[in-house]
Order: sequence, then C-alpha cells, then structure tokens
Amino acid sequence: MRDCRGLPISNADMQQIETLEAAHEAALSFMGTPVDDMAAMLKDNPKFIMGHCFVAGLLTQAMETRIYNNMVRHLEAAEALYNAANYRERGHIKAIRAWVDGDFHAAVEAWDAVLVDYPLDLLALQLAHLSDVLLGDTANQRDRIGRVFPNWGESVPGYGYVLGFYSFGLEENRDFSRAEEYGRQAVAMNQNDVYAIHAVAHVMEMQGRQAGGIAWMNGREGVWANSNFANHLWWHLSLYYLDLGKYDRVLEVYDDKLRSSGAGGEKYEELDSTALLWRLKLLDVDVGRRWADLADRWEPSAQDTLYAFNDVHAMMTFAADNRRDAIDVLINANERYLDDANDANVAMTRIIGIPFSRAIIGFCEGRYGDVVDLLLPIRYRTQYLGGSHAQRDIIAWTLLEAALRSRRFELALALANERTQLKPTSPQNWHLTARALRGRGDIAASERAEAHAQSATPA
Repeated sequence: MRDCRGLPISNADMQQIETLEAAHEAALSFMGTPVDDMAAMLKDNPKFIMGHCFVAGLLTQAMETRIYNNMVRHLEAAEALYNAANYRERGHIKAIRAWVDGDFHAAVEAWDAVLVDYPLDLLALQLAHLSDVLLGDTANQRDRIGRVFPNWGESVPGYGYVLGFYSFGLEENRDFSRAEEYGRQAVAMNQNDVYAIHAVAHVMEMQGRQAGGIAWMNGREGVWANSNFANHLWWHLSLYYLDLGKYDRVLEVYDDKLRSSGAGGEKYEELDSTALLWRLKLLDVDVGRRWADLADRWEPSAQDTLYAFNDVHAMMTFAADNRRDAIDVLINANERYLDDANDANVAMTRIIGIPFSRAIIGFCEGRYGDVVDLLLPIRYRTQYLGGSHAQRDIIAWTLLEAALRSRRFELALALANERTQLKPTSPQNWHLTARALRGRGDIAASERAEAHAQSATPA
C-alpha cells in the first residue's frame, strides 16, 4: 500500500492510511487531537507500524517526562513489528529509539537518512525540522528543507506545509525576503497553516515591523487562536506590543489569552507565559501575583532535567518569586544530572542552561555584575539552548539590562548599539541606547536616541 505521496506503508489497508493522513493533516495544522485519534485507531489495529511511528514521533516533540511512557509504549510496539517494516519505517523506528535514548542528534540524522531515499516523507521532514528548532540547529532549519525542496511542488499533497517549514528556516538564517514570500504563499494556499503564519510573524519581529505584525496576526486571529499553537502566537503578538511600550495591552493578552492555567500540564504553553513575564521584569513592570501562580505550575517539574530550555524558564519563575527551595532543587538536580548523564541535553545544560540559570538568580538578587560575568562569555553560544532567535533574545536582553544596572555603561552602549543596528525600528532598543548614553554622561546623544525611540513609536 502507498499513501497520498506514493510512499510505501506496511501492515495497513486504505482506511488505516486515510486515518493516518487525516491525523497528520491535523498535526501539521496544529488542530484537533491527532495523537489521541491515532492511538484510538491503533487499539483495533495494533499492527499498523506507521501509526505507532506517527504517535511516538509526535510525542518526541513534547520534551516532557510525563509523555515518555506513552512514547515508549508506541515505540516498543513498532519495534516488535520491525521484521514486517519496510526500509522507510525502520528509519523512523531507529530515529525514535535514538530520541528515547537521549541521543537527539542521532535521531535527526536517522530522519535525514529517511529523507535521502524518501524526500516526500512529510512526517520525517516535519519531525526533523521541529527537532532542529528544539536543538537550535539554525543552519539545518533551512538546509534540511532545501535538500528535499526541488522534489516538491504544488501537485504534491502537503507542499504548502513544506513552504511553511522553509519560511521559518530562511527567517532564522536572516533571509527575510524569501522567508516572507514563502510564508505568505503557504498561507495563501492554506489559510489554516498556522506554522506559516507563525513564520511570517517571526520575520516581522526580527525586522521590527510592529504595526505590520499586529495587523498580520489580528487579521488571521480567527484561524490561529483556535489552534493548538495559539499560546505561542499570542506570545508573538505580545512581543509587538511590548516593543511599543504598550504594557497594559501585554498584560491584557497575558491574562485573557495566554493559556497559562496549566490545566493540561503543557510546558510549551508555560514557556511562553514565563518568557513574557521575564521581559516585563526586565522593564520593571509590576506583574503582581502572576509570578507566584506560574511558579506553582513549574515547581512539580523542577527535577526533570530533560531539556535545558525548560529548566531555565522554570528558574525564571522560582527566582522571580524568591522560592529558595525550588531554586536549590533545580540547580542541584542539574548538577547531579551533569555528573551522571551522557545524552544530548548535557551539552545544552552545561554550556547555556546552568550559566543562564545562575544569571537569572543573580539578576533577581541584584547581583548585576555577576550576571554580566556569567552571560558575556556565552552570548554567541546561546543557540545550544535551542529555540528561535526571538526566544533566545531574552538572554541578550538580560545581559544588556544587567550591564546597565551594574553601571558598566560602555559595555551597555556597545550591546545596545548592536541591537539598534540589527533592528533600528525598535523603540525598546533606542530606549536602552539612551540609558547607556545617559549613564556615561552624553546627554545630547541620549536625547537623540530617545527621539529615535519616539519616531519609531506610532501615535
């Protein structure tokens, strides 16, 4: 049997394949409950190999310990059917096994090997691309798509989603023009492609096009606000308001739209909530009890040590809410983990996770000089933490704010200048520049920088 892209599938009939394709479409659109839908079908069809690969593969992207038992169960079901699997399916099984064993990079290499022989394997492409984002592999976010892109075209089902992946990869490599072109093309082909909407939102964030970004997001809110990606896209919308200094609007979005209740335990949603509150902290905006509420939801996972990106966000809530016990638990758990583990997250934790966590603690304790000393040496290695440029900017901003508060104004000015050169239409960047100039006594230049900030802020 073959799927809609002509790829071979073992141990299946057409009804099972159609169910798989519907679930995959839902996953690509960030809609519905594709994992649950496929898992329910597998109860009656336990020998459907690609069904098990689909469920386990999608669960690799959750980066949470709570899903591991389910992921392993479906992986083992696929492994039990290994002799009946074709070459492509064996590649998926190999990739998921490597992921479960903690070798994330080997997992991505296994999916890439599948793509060499089956460049139309959209599931392998999706999982490898999303893994590249988790691992901060910026070059492959673009090039992995580029390697298979000539094999795709409008006649191939799913082509629009590939455009969306490519759009994001191009944006992360600062090819903004092509990124926006492909992202808009993907959305024109399929208005429900929230990942492509998200890719264009990244372009506008990186270019400092706040008004355009707000219009882009608001004009498509009816699509993305009902998706499983809504939390992250509300965060993106909030970044535009944040840059414009509209903090009341940021808090309104946080309270009304960000799904920070944690009812489902989704750490990805709590990441966005935490990242937004930390940016407000850097701006000295009082957020009331929001830190305490968020820290309550992070505290049960303080010892997970599964993904450094999660750990540093948990630390933000603990330090901001002055939870000494939780701070110690997280730091001690990570130090023990570094002594014993050998998985891919070790490098992420050692190079960025622990230093940034200690810098977060120092910032909340007012030890701003220590924060600078911790973050300055790693500022060009932050991709090892994973995530996007927009997400990792929180490290650079924390460093700059610490430099200002420790009165290291020459360094602060250099860092602020760097930001204004990359994004000269950002009011916040010019405010930071003005503070650095004022600190070193250059009042006239500080006033000119504030004028730039005002001119970049719509009336």
